[in-house]
Amino acid sequence: MESWERYLDDADRVVLERGRWARPIGFGERPALLVVDAQNYMAGERGGEQASYPVSCGEVGWRAIDRIAQLVEAARGQGVPVVLTRLVIDPAVAEDGGVLTRKLGQPSREHLFFEGSHGSRLVAPLTPAAGDLVIDKKRFSAFFGTPLLAHLIARRIDTLIVTGGSTSNCVRATVVDAASFGFRTVVPREAVFDRIPVCHEISLFDMHRIYADVVGCAAVEDYLRGLRPAAASASGDKREGGEP
Repeated sequence: MESWERYLDDADRVVLERGRWARPIGFGERPALLVVDAQNYMAGERGGEQASYPVSCGEVGWRAIDRIAQLVEAARGQGVPVVLTRLVIDPAVAEDGGVLTRKLGQPSREHLFFEGSHGSRLVAPLTPAAGDLVIDKKRFSAFFGTPLLAHLIARRIDTLIVTGGSTSNCVRATVVDAASFGFRTVVPREAVFDRIPVCHEISLFDMHRIYADVVGCAAVEDYLRGLRPAAASASGDKREGGEP
């Protein structure tokens, strides 16, 4: 039973069955692994206090980050492109953060997503390797205003594996755009994270219902390790959008 089942009643299940929702799409032949905003501001301190990180996901985030690291290792081992995004806002530029900073304000520059801060850096377990692509973004979707789509097209990617956080914000926005661009989109359920459990679960449900396949990390690792060498795209050695 999927984790979101407890939020559904019998009438909901009738609707799902009648509409034939949530049928699996499956993996393609040329995947890329995307890590969305696995930054210090999102995770906070591992095993430590979270008060200094006002929007962190805490230990939930760290558990997912450990699973993401395993997927990244499997992808790199097969030559599958790895892309890591960072949400990075310039505090000196009015409206650089758009709706996000209007909603949140700027309570703590050092431990949020502002350019040059500790919070904006990628978490240590996901330090980019040579060949990974790092993209800075300003909005929720990893596609919006970034070179991500061009990067995937150039490598003839047909499957995008989306990990990171948060499930209901940047992950979901990215998954919707990936589906809109026609990619087979896969969300490893243990490798995404959020601050509020109900937001996480309902977002997983909605993504699985219409935009993506939500599957276990074990299935993704098996898929990656079973790829033929010809199916694994070279990731290049280029970074975009600044130093991680």
